[in-house]
Amino acid sequence: MNAIAIALHVIAAVVWVGGMFFAYVVLRPSSDALEPPQKLTLWAGVFKRFFPWVWMAVILLITTGYWLMLNWFNGFGSSPGYVHLMHILGWVMALLFVFLYYKPYPAFKAAIASENWPGAAAQVGKIRTIILINLILGLILLAAVAALQRLG
Repeated sequence: MNAIAIALHVIAAVVWVGGMFFAYVVLRPSSDALEPPQKLTLWAGVFKRFFPWVWMAVILLITTGYWLMLNWFNGFGSSPGYVHLMHILGWVMALLFVFLYYKPYPAFKAAIASENWPGAAAQVGKIRTIILINLILGLILLAAVAALQRLG
């Protein structure tokens, strides 16, 4: 069962961090050639399709993370440092996403629905900032865990 939990944990992290990387590094600069209505409508479609995957990733990361911490590492006290790093930064990332989803994202959707392009642009800027923070945290986390796990 631990092998399944590890596989699901890694897949969820790759989906979330990889999706943010693609959105920020590839799609964002590519969409700059579009006019604001097309660009913002594109982002509305991207978020509508990507955010359910993020929710699944967050739920999988939390459940498999606690499963592994309790069953493989026998609890918090005997877990190695990299597990605590994953725990702390994972919660920071999850909470940032929850804030994004319930605060700027609904305002973005409302602005899109009313064709308030400046308002939508302002909200997408807030969303982009949170995604950048989570992307940086996710990449640091992946690199640190890969290195620290090898060190023991």
